[in-house]
Amino acid sequence: MSWVLGVDSGGSGLRFALGSTASDGTSAVTTVATTVSTEPVRTGPSGIDAGQLLARLLPAVDTLLAEAGADPGGDRGGDPGAGGGRSTLSAVAIGAAGMATLGDGLRAELPSALERSLGVRRLALAADAVTAYAGALGQRPGVVVAAGTGMIALGTDLTGWQRADGWGHLLGDCGGGAWIGRAGLEAAMRAYDGRRGGSPALLSRMEAVFGPAPELPGLLYPRTDRPAVLASFAPEVARCAVGDPVAEGIVSTAARHIAEAAAAVCPPSSACEVALTGGLFGLGDPLLVPLRAELAGQLPHATTVSAAADPLGGALLIAGALATNALRLPYDARLLNVPTEQDG
Repeated sequence: MSWVLGVDSGGSGLRFALGSTASDGTSAVTTVATTVSTEPVRTGPSGIDAGQLLARLLPAVDTLLAEAGADPGGDRGGDPGAGGGRSTLSAVAIGAAGMATLGDGLRAELPSALERSLGVRRLALAADAVTAYAGALGQRPGVVVAAGTGMIALGTDLTGWQRADGWGHLLGDCGGGAWIGRAGLEAAMRAYDGRRGGSPALLSRMEAVFGPAPELPGLLYPRTDRPAVLASFAPEVARCAVGDPVAEGIVSTAARHIAEAAAAVCPPSSACEVALTGGLFGLGDPLLVPLRAELAGQLPHATTVSAAADPLGGALLIAGALATNALRLPYDARLLNVPTEQDG
């Protein structure tokens, strides 16, 4: 049995999936077992903490192999104290939020650490947008818009990556959950002040959720999780969009921003698949109806398709392709880094 591991690291913790590659030599992967660690990997001055990620990954591998019925005693021999007792993994793919900008420590430390502890020499370190892409479209050219608290669009023609937005709630993420929530709260405060552009409906919902309007700045500004707090108000904006013109305008503008990002990264071809993935699209028709209209206007040659799988599935797909020499997604120093390409 050839085992591969996919890892999805984000703000809500770590998810792991163990898969087995097809016996016919293709890159198809069957998910065998999954497990979760709910505490996120910390970040510091040097970026994502490689040591903490590894400390979570090693016991997760043992748990998954045991659940799959594999022999934790393995077949490599080696030093058990260094992980030599674990069954062989053919490849590991790790997708992490912040990998592009905060992943230098992972790229420097994980390849040798995983080879020592697990005997793994085939490793891919990917931005979470890349694993979202792989989960949604596999290894086909196209565009994936990943939107939750933030928003990023990623496109490829399989020769290189094009990225639009994903710059965080202060510099971008236009149309994402934090953007919608912040715009809705601003409209609520305008209504409280009696300024133009205010929404009494949003003011009512804001006070129901957060309390009296004058207290909101003191509740919001000290928070270290401000983007998530802002995004928590996005569903209220979407609900008010049915009947409230201010809220409807906010959601329609968000749809335009999302479509603009998709158009910016769409490969220049006669056809382009666009997949939407992430929790933001759970807002439903208030967002999806104007978004489909914007995509039709800005990308008339594109086809919107359903995402086939989530980012964890994308990480597992990348691991399976790497294990079978079938990875066609373009390598990139920050977005999809494959530090060891030789056979293990």
